[in-house]
Amino acid sequence: FFLMIRRPPRSTLFPYTTLFRSTSGMAYAQQAKYVFYFIGDGMGVNQVNGTEMYLAEQEGRIGVKPLLFTSFPVASMATTFSATNSVTDSSAAGTALATGAKTYNGAIGMDDNKSVLQSVAERAKKSGKKVGVTTSVSVDHATPAAFYAHQPDRGMYYEIALDLPKAGFDFYAGSDFMQPTGKKNDSPSLYDECRQAGYTLVHGYKQFQKQAAKAQKMILLQTEEASKTDRASLPYAIDRKKSDLTLQQITRAGIKFLTQQAKNGFFLMVEGGKIDWACHSNDAATVFHEVIDMDQAIRVAYEFYEQHPDETLIVVTADHETGGISLGCGPYELHTDLLRYQRMSAEAYGKHIKALHEKLGNKLTWEKVQADLKANWGFGESVKLSDTQTERLHAAYENLMKGSAGDKKSLYAHIDALSDTARAIMAECALIGWQSGGHSNGYVPVFAIGAGAEAFHGQMDNTQIPQIIARAAGWQAR
Repeated sequence: FFLMIRRPPRSTLFPYTTLFRSTSGMAYAQQAKYVFYFIGDGMGVNQVNGTEMYLAEQEGRIGVKPLLFTSFPVASMATTFSATNSVTDSSAAGTALATGAKTYNGAIGMDDNKSVLQSVAERAKKSGKKVGVTTSVSVDHATPAAFYAHQPDRGMYYEIALDLPKAGFDFYAGSDFMQPTGKKNDSPSLYDECRQAGYTLVHGYKQFQKQAAKAQKMILLQTEEASKTDRASLPYAIDRKKSDLTLQQITRAGIKFLTQQAKNGFFLMVEGGKIDWACHSNDAATVFHEVIDMDQAIRVAYEFYEQHPDETLIVVTADHETGGISLGCGPYELHTDLLRYQRMSAEAYGKHIKALHEKLGNKLTWEKVQADLKANWGFGESVKLSDTQTERLHAAYENLMKGSAGDKKSLYAHIDALSDTARAIMAECALIGWQSGGHSNGYVPVFAIGAGAEAFHGQMDNTQIPQIIARAAGWQAR
């Protein structure tokens, strides 16, 4: 592994500062005043490469169409193992990326002796910076939690969320809280606790725009109507409606809110959390749309970088790889172009076909299902199926009509048998393979641009990333 210098995106000249080495460590001629830290949950090397291959094939050619962040001039790889396992979970990896220390799977902001660790976000706050922690999933989920909370178990959602106002960061954003009222009847509402701590809670981007200027500290959540459907996360990009909160809006909101107060600079962490969820379901088209969606959020940060090139650092990485995705299996071919015909996530299609069944009952014929599969997956027209694949879909349809079992449960989704069969067949046609429905030990990419970015070189461990960020920004441990 070595430092890879890539051609800069567009015609921008990246003004790198000189990196000085000495026996006492590193010093930077220009410190990063503004720091963006993007984490693609579950986004291994092949999730990124597959997305770029998919984009190129949409243009009718073999190759890659670079994402913005893969065009950053500094690129490297990082290992992800935890203190107790070769394969990490998101909490241990999130803690490593937040604090620079290894811990056991399940820990949030604590080491393997359950001692509290200081995160890079807490360093930034103590150094006088404004701080934002944001995600496309719930604000108390493992990765964002690792930056502000200190709990022994990632499943302690209520206790984790109680640490949020204690940290005193300036801006939080995500779908909602997983357990807003706790498990006990006498538990105080998290919404009330946050308001009492001085936070303005807003639901949806429109509310943010109306109230941002008056707020001292803010928590941005999706609309209350959206939370009634799913409080755990924002919808997948492939399933998104116009009214849905997006990661791009969250990033824009974070910049707007932090810069209206941040004379001394800011730190903003943004997690693309649903890349991981789609990988757990082995849903390639949905994965690639999620990577593209995070790239759109990074574009917002890049626009800010262009205005402050000498003072801004953007770092993009992942906590681990999920699913063990392979690009090409069997023949020496890959057909990601077929994924364009998948109109919704496998999870959403399962809900769609269930609603269709409830509406039509026994009138939901195989012919109607075939037409629906053609409309939403391209099956039988743009995506050619073998007789065996058609028979598998028909068998799944018959199980649906009989109410038989056969549904698949991934870590974050319950997908009916027909939808899961369609997902598996699409992967077969595209020649995309999956090793598992869990995490793997694969390397994750690291991309960087801006003040101090050149220090992200060579093979590294995930614990080194927040340490380099802190040095680049001049945030010392206290």
